[in-house]
Amino acid sequence: MFESHVGELAAFATAVCWTATPIAFEAAGKRIGSLTVNFIRLLIAFVLIGIFTFVTRGMFLPMDATSTNWTWLTVSGIIGFVIGDLFLFEAYVRIGARISLLIMAAVPPITAMAGFLMLGETLTLMDMLGMFITVGGIALVILVKGNQDKKVKLSHPLKGIIYAFIGALGQSFGTVYSKFGMGEYNAFAATQIRIIAAIVGFTIVVTVRKHWRQICIGLKDFTAMRHIVIGSVFGPFIGVSLSLLAVQHTTTGVASTITSISRILIIPISIFIFKEKISSKEVLGALITIVGVSFLFI
Repeated sequence: MFESHVGELAAFATAVCWTATPIAFEAAGKRIGSLTVNFIRLLIAFVLIGIFTFVTRGMFLPMDATSTNWTWLTVSGIIGFVIGDLFLFEAYVRIGARISLLIMAAVPPITAMAGFLMLGETLTLMDMLGMFITVGGIALVILVKGNQDKKVKLSHPLKGIIYAFIGALGQSFGTVYSKFGMGEYNAFAATQIRIIAAIVGFTIVVTVRKHWRQICIGLKDFTAMRHIVIGSVFGPFIGVSLSLLAVQHTTTGVASTITSISRILIIPISIFIFKEKISSKEVLGALITIVGVSFLFI
């Protein structure tokens, strides 16, 4: 059973990792800024993955990758890490991790459509039903009605919501390009290629914005660095690598839908750790989402 659902299980493990990651990065971003957090966490992740691949594969760098691997994984890294995360991390600061993740529920349908158009992937009826129920449950959590005219209202700043949506686009297309470029190549080594591309991309961004001084200041902030290390371990190191393992063994749409439940897993953390008030509608949305994900394991 486990062998036949490696992709789905890896996607679920990714969701768990991506529940802890945004909380840590939100805390760090509010102290030293989202761009600084983005750059430092990539450096940490590069070292962590390098050590891991050296132990497991005998290579610190992905020297055995083909030109095809490098080309498409580089594109994936620029789209997913640089463009997607640049906006997503700013959304963390502006509207918080929980709301940003809920808006990122747009990832599954975008990814499924991209996988269909670009990779020729197919989805079974059960997969589509599971995706529909899952996205419906998440939508129930996100959408709120106004008190007066009963129309759907935005409960958070529009700019933050737009940033989170751009982050969703980046993650979706980054996932598709990573599957296209990875093939049967090692998932952790593939992640390292994406990170290398992202470090180069962010180096350009930091230089253009003249942000190097802020990064030096951020490195001296012990509390922020602690949050970044935690986020880096569960994010671009373990989480992203597991997400590539997931798309390697199942379709991008199914993998993306399962990982999207991180938007729901963060709710109990918000209740018990951050003492946030969660409505019954949000709890119902969480239950519906879990039902939807269960269909993807059938």
